[in-house]
Amino acid sequence: MGRCGIKIRTDCPRSKRSSYNPSFLYSTSNFHFNLERQISQPFLSISLNMIYFCPSSLQVMAQNTTKVTEFLLLGFSSLGDVQLVLFVVFFLLYLVILSGNITIISIIRLDRSLHIPMYFFLGVLSTSETFYTFVILPRMLINLFSVARTISFNCCAIQMFFFLGFAINNCLLLGVMGYDRYAAICHPLRYPILMSLQMCGKLAVACWTGGFLSSLMVVNLVFSLPFCSANRVNHYFCDISPVIRLACANTDVHEFFIFICGVLVLVVPFFFICVSYVCILRTILKIPSAEGKKKAFSTCSSHLTVVIVHFGCASFIYLRPTAGYVSNKDRLVTVIYTIVTPLLNPMVYSLRNKDVQCAIRKVLEKKGSLKPYK
Repeated sequence: MGRCGIKIRTDCPRSKRSSYNPSFLYSTSNFHFNLERQISQPFLSISLNMIYFCPSSLQVMAQNTTKVTEFLLLGFSSLGDVQLVLFVVFFLLYLVILSGNITIISIIRLDRSLHIPMYFFLGVLSTSETFYTFVILPRMLINLFSVARTISFNCCAIQMFFFLGFAINNCLLLGVMGYDRYAAICHPLRYPILMSLQMCGKLAVACWTGGFLSSLMVVNLVFSLPFCSANRVNHYFCDISPVIRLACANTDVHEFFIFICGVLVLVVPFFFICVSYVCILRTILKIPSAEGKKKAFSTCSSHLTVVIVHFGCASFIYLRPTAGYVSNKDRLVTVIYTIVTPLLNPMVYSLRNKDVQCAIRKVLEKKGSLKPYK
């Protein structure tokens, strides 16, 4: 009998009197271990079989988590030895573009007779196209000679930003130049007021601002997409379509907004130019003398030639979905508006414009390079 009146049995077996039984605990833990091993072995074998027989799924998962840090510009690498010929051709064209545009800028700045709105905008356009080609052509020339054609992710975004900024600026400037011709021919008496020096400056600033703001929006749309493993850009610079095709996400919404931006910066200025030239044509037809009609139209022909080439090529590339991108054909068209158009501008305005020709001769006479021009 215990102290509290509880009777304690002492005749019980030892195993029943004590709750501590090592053999029981060992058998229990061994049972749980065997049970866990039996349960985990099938899952382990299934996992090993998946790794052994289905490595591609794991590789895809690994690739999707890998971010692109640089792009490979394929450019004209498929042409082999022809790249050396292209290097010489593009290098000579680049020198002609630089010398032609710099000549126009210098002549307009030095000759006071060219200090009128038409040549002011021509000088701004030549400045823009000089930087426009500087963004693309030097890198392309280097890639034609080098084996490593890589460009970092940030440099690709910067190149696209400046290229689109100057390209959109050119489109807007060509639209403003169309309005200038409309004001000069259709409203000659009000022309000094409509196109005053202050108004020309404001229009030029608006073109540059609108160009680079639009470019910033487009570049933000493109490079906000995730880029996983694909980094081979099938182009000689970072253009919209070749880059956005490498994104590892759905790009439909981004492409739609880029298309809207393309309509605003290409179709709207081109429509504005077409309306201006319809009014100009109606005014020219009312001029009684044939000499007056020829003189009025000659001031527009150079601008109209540049407009057709520039807007035609740019519309072919950018006013369509990215799925319609064809590398070889589009690369040829891109060469036209990145090289031929900047080359065409100084050639057309210098060879077909008598005012610019006379200004060049005057400047050369002052330098003593030519005999006095009569």
